[in-house]
Amino acid sequence: MSDTEPSKASLIGEMYLSPGPSPLQLLGIPIRAEKNLPPSQREDWIAHRDFTPIEALPDDGLEAPIGDDTPWAPDSPGWQILLMYLYTDLMSREAAGNPVRVTLVGAGKFGSMFLAQVPTSVGLVVTCIADLSPERARAICHDVGWSADQVAQVEFTDDAESAIKRDDVDVVVEATGQPAAGIRHARAAFHHGKHIVMVNVEADALAGSLLAREALSAGTVYSMAYGDQPALICEQVEWARSCGFKVIAAGKGTKYLPAYHTSTPATVWDHYGLTANEAYSAGMNSKMFNSFLDGTKSALEMAVVANACDLCPAQDGLQFPPCSADDLAQVLRPQEEGGVLEFPGQVEVVSSLARDGTIIERDLRWGVYVVLEAPNAYAAACFRQYGMNTDESGRYSAMYKPFHLIGLELNISILSAALLGKPTGMTRGFKGDAVAIAKRALAAGDVLDGEGGATVWGKLLPAERSLAIGCLPIGLANSVVLRNDIAAGQPVTWQDVDFRPDDPAVVARKSMEQLFAVSNPSDGPVPEQ
Repeated sequence: MSDTEPSKASLIGEMYLSPGPSPLQLLGIPIRAEKNLPPSQREDWIAHRDFTPIEALPDDGLEAPIGDDTPWAPDSPGWQILLMYLYTDLMSREAAGNPVRVTLVGAGKFGSMFLAQVPTSVGLVVTCIADLSPERARAICHDVGWSADQVAQVEFTDDAESAIKRDDVDVVVEATGQPAAGIRHARAAFHHGKHIVMVNVEADALAGSLLAREALSAGTVYSMAYGDQPALICEQVEWARSCGFKVIAAGKGTKYLPAYHTSTPATVWDHYGLTANEAYSAGMNSKMFNSFLDGTKSALEMAVVANACDLCPAQDGLQFPPCSADDLAQVLRPQEEGGVLEFPGQVEVVSSLARDGTIIERDLRWGVYVVLEAPNAYAAACFRQYGMNTDESGRYSAMYKPFHLIGLELNISILSAALLGKPTGMTRGFKGDAVAIAKRALAAGDVLDGEGGATVWGKLLPAERSLAIGCLPIGLANSVVLRNDIAAGQPVTWQDVDFRPDDPAVVARKSMEQLFAVSNPSDGPVPEQ
């Protein structure tokens, strides 16, 4: 093989080569050899994706040899089609001077992590960054490793909508974390024909299913953010279902104790082992970190996973069972079989702490998982033969990813939207809702302070139950005045607050509720804490 020819590893990519018509034949491209060859002629053949030694492969495991007269030669059409993967497309766009162009709206922690990858990303450029403080955004670019020349090539602005409508933008990354702003920016992207990656899970949980429909009507992509846990969970669910498995549960891990629900910005740093001064010096936002601790962020993320994957929350929301990565299949199976699930197809978050506060060994605090069921005895036997962790029956197993890289992985969503025209997860229905629950006894006249604040936390409920109760979404529970007293642990309803009916975020949410409202919702009891 010459130096200019592709290596076997680069040719394999993610493709299985199997008997029957090849991917190239299905696309109308002839190949030199259409039959399998005996083992003695296999020296130059391409193996399966797991790089099984050539001599160990069965006769049906191979197709055609590499040769200058085959379509796998680098200059042939087949070469381009066989390697239809993101990085190959990016190299082509880089060579053609046609990179994927991105506008970032919101240069916070997630945005900063994405920006750290841009200088080493082939075929992708950031043309504009919109932030409330353009100077701070410029400084962040320097801090994450951009050169002065790279910074100079970017437009910095505090006007997000002008950044979105620029001609030199293919994909908008919305990373403000503000639900009303997220809805506004998404609609601006649709109007101007731009794809949008919605890092803003707050907006997605509030009205994402409505926004997804608007994106489809506009012919643009509305996508979850790869690297954040919801998109990674959706990927695992998609993998399991595409392989023919029934999804029993899906979700993530977190650090949880019941007492965390009443945590406030004033007490949050005690749980992280920091002083307020240490946190301030590190630039850590107390409300943001408190939203992770008090359960709100888990509720938001599992709501969008339920809405994207046609899964459901338990009747009274997340249980946060203590669970190790090794015990996922044992714990997250239906109650009638010894697990904690109310039903198959449930979203759930597992805790890295036992209820007495001790750390679970091999916890999944930073990871995501899917629990699946073997469709037959043969598949269950394969679980055992290939070392899968299963429940005691052997029917249930789990796949998990122990970590996620947040904004460092965001390119995958951007490139999927720009190059493939597909989202990496998209809300489609309305199965789960993150609603406002009083952290303490609240009085009429109190002003709610929203996600991560001192007055309410976000709890996941089935959407049907939330609509029946009339719950106020946590995404709209900020800077609104209570009309009624609310007992600790009780939900805040629309009737309990003064709100502006013409507020665009309220209008969007009400539109989504009408779109997905059930005709005769059953009245359920008010959730107890």
